[in-house]
Amino acid sequence: MGQRILLVEDDRQTADYIARGLGEEGFTIERADNGRDGFFHASDGSYDAVILDRMLPAMDGMAVLAALRAAGIETPVIILSALGTPDDRVAGLTGGADDYLVKPFAFAELLARLRLLLRRPGSGTAQVTELQCADLHMNLLSRQVRRAGQLVELQPREFRLLEYLLRHAGQVVSRTMLLEGVWDYHFDPGTNVIDVHISRLRRKLDDGFDPPLLHTVRGAGYRLGTSE
Repeated sequence: MGQRILLVEDDRQTADYIARGLGEEGFTIERADNGRDGFFHASDGSYDAVILDRMLPAMDGMAVLAALRAAGIETPVIILSALGTPDDRVAGLTGGADDYLVKPFAFAELLARLRLLLRRPGSGTAQVTELQCADLHMNLLSRQVRRAGQLVELQPREFRLLEYLLRHAGQVVSRTMLLEGVWDYHFDPGTNVIDVHISRLRRKLDDGFDPPLLHTVRGAGYRLGTSE
């Protein structure tokens, strides 16, 4: 993707987590840890989006947002805040934000909202009951998986992992996304749990079938698809 994202967040742990996850997704991240510096960087209008904490030292997020809009800077802004009442959300959105995400949040949700802002896709969602990639089919109602018509027996965690990969078929899925989306971890546990489950899933999906579908993308994550 290559989009430049400005992250304005004074909590270092939160900023490190967001920056790492977005970096894994191919974004270029620049950071500021206070509102004054955030405004200085954002005011040149060169960023594709700004992720802006609401409660910041030197200059709070709402003041940064107001100053940017007053200067004619229309860069999309997602506000992050522990303030989550309806009035707080309305104040953020009417103050010029494009989206408002309440802390604590899942990285996958932040990523999805950011992509929506950057892509501006059409709306409309239909209930999905079956997922497919090549000759691999997953029925979400019967919870059956078949490849080339053959039943593939999966453990519950393997099913959840495959469902996540199928929902992102053709995309590189990072370890951060898998930890949050499949294991509900919002931190890196420092184990090889992902590698173990990917290895098991790959054997069940690809052994005896052609072409292989589950690929490791070195330094980035994993991808479900028909080619490297």
